[in-house]
Amino acid sequence: MMRILMITLSILALMGCTHLQTAAQTTQNNFAIEDLGGGIYTHHGAHLDIDTGYQGDICNISFVVGSKGVAVIDTGGSFKVGNQLRDAIKKITNLPILYVINTHVHPDHIFGNAAFVQDKPQFVGHEKLAVAMQLRQETYDKLNIKYLGDDAQGSVMVKPTISVNDTLELDLGDRTLKINAYPPAHTNTDISVIDSKTSTLFTGDLLFIERTPVLEGDIKGLIAAIDTLKTYPVKQVIPGHGPAAKDWLQALNNEQRYLNVLLTDIRTNIKKGISMENTMDTAAASEKDKWLLFDIANRRNVNVIYPALEWE
Repeated sequence: MMRILMITLSILALMGCTHLQTAAQTTQNNFAIEDLGGGIYTHHGAHLDIDTGYQGDICNISFVVGSKGVAVIDTGGSFKVGNQLRDAIKKITNLPILYVINTHVHPDHIFGNAAFVQDKPQFVGHEKLAVAMQLRQETYDKLNIKYLGDDAQGSVMVKPTISVNDTLELDLGDRTLKINAYPPAHTNTDISVIDSKTSTLFTGDLLFIERTPVLEGDIKGLIAAIDTLKTYPVKQVIPGHGPAAKDWLQALNNEQRYLNVLLTDIRTNIKKGISMENTMDTAAASEKDKWLLFDIANRRNVNVIYPALEWE
């Protein structure tokens, strides 16, 4: 339980997104939606650390509009945020919401699910997502109360009704969404989504842009997942946190570079007998000026990765 709490604090503290692109934007009751064209829409959360104002709205949450209906990709960190997203969708289209897809288990991505139960969609996630939700429910509920206060009301977990253990295709009418599941990487519940019509890849937190990547899963698995993402024939990427990118290969290379440096430095320090505490101050130091919130995120990454690498 303490490990889950530590991981949760790390994830909530470090996730977020940054500047919007130049694509058209609309605002629904102060809830900004970026229109990326072709029926792809994204809301970008704020850059907020858990200790300085976490409010449940810190990651990218998106939706895709087809001729038959809508698929939502991640829903935000609270029932309130989920409702804001749902309201924004309804102002853009009257088509039914057919699917709600969660890219992984972290609370900033899943607690808005509750707002969509009334639409009776299929909830889609990794084959391990339901169990992960169950194991973390008590911890996440406590965090919601602590950090969201009254805004935590209604933020109940809604588990997947469709699980993905390899690949799955969802039909939205004039487009399909291909979902790919991964071995442990950012978490043990990661999936990505590719839209066939626009060749848009939604990576979840397998990719951070501008903001320091974080992980609780397997750093070697995340590096391997990035290699897989590079092979996809896509034109633009929407990361879990950060702006949408057409130069998506460079974004993946940037994250992979950081992870490889971090992995090498931690391994070197372990061989030299340098403690985890000292490693937190030095690992991946060459990356410091390349990422936002580096100090706090990098230290937490070391805290997760160092103990695992000691057993290599």
